Amino acid sequence: MSGHSMTVPYITPTDPAPAWTVPLPAQVTAVRHGQSTANAAFAEAALTGALSVPITERDADLPLTHLGAAQAAAVGRRLAADPPEVVFCSPYLRTRQTLAAILGSMADAGIPQPHLLYDERLRDRETGSWEMLTTAALRRKYPEEMARRDHVGPFYFRPPGGENFPDVALRVRSLLRDALPAAAGRHLLIVAHDAVVLMLRMIFDGLDEPALNRIVDAGGAIGNCTVTRWTAEGARLRLADYNDADHLRHLAAISS
Repeated sequence: MSGHSMTVPYITPTDPAPAWTVPLPAQVTAVRHGQSTANAAFAEAALTGALSVPITERDADLPLTHLGAAQAAAVGRRLAADPPEVVFCSPYLRTRQTLAAILGSMADAGIPQPHLLYDERLRDRETGSWEMLTTAALRRKYPEEMARRDHVGPFYFRPPGGENFPDVALRVRSLLRDALPAAAGRHLLIVAHDAVVLMLRMIFDGLDEPALNRIVDAGGAIGNCTVTRWTAEGARLRLADYNDADHLRHLAAISS
């Protein structure tokens, strides 16, 4: 037997959440953007089986719907009770508009604007040549690739010219090495996309692919303007809220 001692990994079966070596925020809140025009169009296409959607903008330029703006304002009213002091935001238009509505609601409550940074590492997962194609269109146009996706699974599958979830996780890990110490001891808000929120769960909670898939299967997709939140506990961040939509209930009643 070698005389070298084996290094014990910092992730253990009893405590999968990683211990961070950088200073941590007191809490981290992640918010997906409000409903975009593409979200609404693709939801309609899923119901009708349409092969196309009436969207001409590139992904980075998709705006919010009126409902999306109302959702974002509701997030701002919720956060006014415990306002963030540092914000990192995706540079895409729908996230910028979401943040503007959040800050507007906070300003109405007399909350000063937090320190704000836009960072491209928080952009949405890139879908390459599949951008703005409905599921029905993909199965007709790319049957072999869709069969490969079904076999590989949604986590590791990379669409032609696009990213898979581990690709997103790499850039989110890089972002966190800057964002966490920048908000040390304070409340950090991240405004981004569903893929980013899922990768934050994977990173902060020490999840593997099967665990992440079970969470998605049980709870569905990350909702527009839902809140996911972690609080600092020593060198770790512990999940406090996940995909929470309590602040949006009045909007669901209005839109139904």
